Amino acid sequence: MANVQTPDALLVKQYVGGDESALSTLIDRHQSKIYGFIYSKISDRDITDDIFQDTFIKVIKTLKSNSYNEEGKFLPWVMRIAHNLIIDHFRRNKKMPMFRETEEFSIFSIMTDNAMTIENQLITDQVEKDLRKIIEELPHDQKEVLMMRIYQDLSFKEISELTGVSINTALGRMRYALMNLRKVIEKHQIILTN
Repeated sequence: MANVQTPDALLVKQYVGGDESALSTLIDRHQSKIYGFIYSKISDRDITDDIFQDTFIKVIKTLKSNSYNEEGKFLPWVMRIAHNLIIDHFRRNKKMPMFRETEEFSIFSIMTDNAMTIENQLITDQVEKDLRKIIEELPHDQKEVLMMRIYQDLSFKEISELTGVSINTALGRMRYALMNLRKVIEKHQIILTN
C-alpha cells in the first residue's frame, strides 16, 4: 500500500504499472479539494457527485491509455478535467451563472436601477445576449479566462492552474479581453448602463 508521503507522480506511475491501490490513494488525497471545487460552481450535490465521478472516469481512461504526460502536476490536470466537465454541464443546460458585480467589471454593470421594470429587464436580457455574442468572437484564450473569471468567479491563481499558464499570462489575457470588448461595444454603441 502506498504511504501518504508518496509523490503524486510516483503514484500515477504505480497505477499505470498495474497497482490499482495507487489510484485510491490519489483520489483520497485530492477528493475534498476536487469535490469542493465542483460543488462551489454547481451548488447541487447530485450533479456534483456525477461530475466528480465523470472526472475520475476520464482520469482513469487517460491514465490507462498512457496519454498522461504532466508528471508532478496531477492535481491541476484533474482540476482542468473537472472544470471542462462543469462548462459542458452549463452548456448542455444552456445556463451559465449570472455576471457578478465588481469594480473590476464596471463594463458589465448593466443596470443600476434596483426597481427593475419589465422594460428594463428586457433591455438587460438583450444587452446580456449582445455581450455573449461579443464574448464568443474573442480569441479562445481570452474568452476562456473571461468566462472563468466572470461567470465562474475563479481567482487568477485558480485560472492559471486550470489553464496551465502563469498568473501574469492569465491577467494579460483578461486585460486584452476587456480591451477588445470595449472596442466592440464602442463600435456598436451598445449602451451598458441606463
